[in-house]
Amino acid sequence: MSLNPLASIHPDAKIGNNVIIEAFATVKSDVVIGDGSWIGPTAVIWEGARLGKNVKIYPGASISSVPQDLKFAGEKTETFIGDNTVIREYVTISRGTNDKYKTVIGKNCLLMAYVHVAHDCVIGNNCILVNAVQVAGHVEIEDWAIIGGSSAVHQFVKVGSHVMVSGGSLVRKDIPPFTKAAREPLTYCGINSIGMRRRGFDSDKINEIQEIYRYIFLKGLNNSKALDLVEKELPQTKERDYIVSFIRNAERGIMKGFSAGSDPVE
Repeated sequence: MSLNPLASIHPDAKIGNNVIIEAFATVKSDVVIGDGSWIGPTAVIWEGARLGKNVKIYPGASISSVPQDLKFAGEKTETFIGDNTVIREYVTISRGTNDKYKTVIGKNCLLMAYVHVAHDCVIGNNCILVNAVQVAGHVEIEDWAIIGGSSAVHQFVKVGSHVMVSGGSLVRKDIPPFTKAAREPLTYCGINSIGMRRRGFDSDKINEIQEIYRYIFLKGLNNSKALDLVEKELPQTKERDYIVSFIRNAERGIMKGFSAGSDPVE
């Protein structure tokens, strides 16, 4: 370990092997920091933080702070940060409340500068939140999602896997998996074919997903009718069932379809 003498580290904190904690960083009690992690100058790791291996926390970040929720009554809650996740300058992450009792950031994520993740959020693996993204409480963001800079995500929203959200978006509705979302109000702009190709999806699978979303967003059908036709007319696959289940269980409803007279970007 390399623990700078100018850092403030509570004696009850559990620090793994090969951890570096820089000058003026603060590590509170009831904290676990995994092997190989780096805590930058002036970062604060609050009670309940559980950092995995090789996590990097840049200067000014505040991890596992008390939730900004007036209902919070001091209950014991936690914040989990997965292995190899990078948290850049001045990111703030609040620990959970008595809803989930935890806030979770997955493995291999990148949270760029000034991102805020509120209490009880669950962010999957391999996600990117670009500079100044603001995520309200109880949000779920699934694996491989990318949220463009300065976007704001409403509380209780759910974002599916492999989604790409344009910078500056206001995300008030759920975003189904494999899609691109942009404009105001937030609108379907085609499937995230480039992202899927980068992650090993072949052309047949991409075309299958594209056809599913033609039923949902481009045929002028309501969601219920579109999903019924998808299940009736298109082959059953893991991706089809995931999309159908996501939309049927969208408590806030899903983003709007593309406006007539304009072509979505495929």
